[in-house]
Amino acid sequence: MAGELLRLEGITKSFGPTPVLNGIGLTVGAGEFVTLLGPSGCGKTTTLRIVAGLEQPDAGRVYLSGRDVTPLPPDKRDVNTVFQNYALFPHMNVEANIGYSMRIKRAPKGDIKRAVAGALELVRLNGYQKRMPDELSGGQRQRVAIARAAVARPKILLLDEPLGALDLQLRRQMQAELKTLQRELGIAFIYITHDQEEALNMSDRIAVMRNGYFEQIGTPDDVYRRPETDFVASFVGGGGSLSGTVTAIRDGVAEITFDGGAKMTVGSRAEIRLSAIPPDNGPEDATDEA
Repeated sequence: MAGELLRLEGITKSFGPTPVLNGIGLTVGAGEFVTLLGPSGCGKTTTLRIVAGLEQPDAGRVYLSGRDVTPLPPDKRDVNTVFQNYALFPHMNVEANIGYSMRIKRAPKGDIKRAVAGALELVRLNGYQKRMPDELSGGQRQRVAIARAAVARPKILLLDEPLGALDLQLRRQMQAELKTLQRELGIAFIYITHDQEEALNMSDRIAVMRNGYFEQIGTPDDVYRRPETDFVASFVGGGGSLSGTVTAIRDGVAEITFDGGAKMTVGSRAEIRLSAIPPDNGPEDATDEA
């Protein structure tokens, strides 16, 4: 990975007697789009909050650009967060919402004006400066929230299910726009979702989580085609495992009898992959494997 930006080492976290994260580790490269994918309660949001500095780990360290930022508060980390509910200030117009963080840091007014104009152009909302949040559609409010988080060009943008409140058609449109925006910004995104299709379509790498562990970290193609655990196979690809017994081997060809009586023969170098979902539901370049 070129230019490691973020590194999590041995992160553990419990709330009371309940363990939430169990010694996880993760690296994110500069400009990389990494998705934390998993069911509700697996630890995705807690991981994101620890990266942001909104939670402290019980053990482990968070490194940003090689610097240990574990004890630092959120405002001392070069990281911003976009939440599912947008969290826009209802009494501020679009321009004021986007420039808020720069005003708090007492940036010069000219710098704020230029940065806000650039952010509006980036999210394709030129001419919306004076609109109030209740005058915007859901997709437009989402763009304002992203512009506000990205205006100061943080090293990492954290996105906690930012498209979850949108309808399906708009959600798919925003997926493409968000990926394009990430490339144009050139900054790393860490994205949370429980939607497998969303993760497969948008990510450079996917970290599949369950019960506070990473089951597998890899490219969308690796995670979909080469799952390392039964959970990843069933959660991401819709596949599963079958139990069977090799009942005969003749001339390098094995006969396998599965539970239930079904049989198949395979060569000694064959790779077998059974899935309940057709290949066109996987990554866009997915093809059948022999």
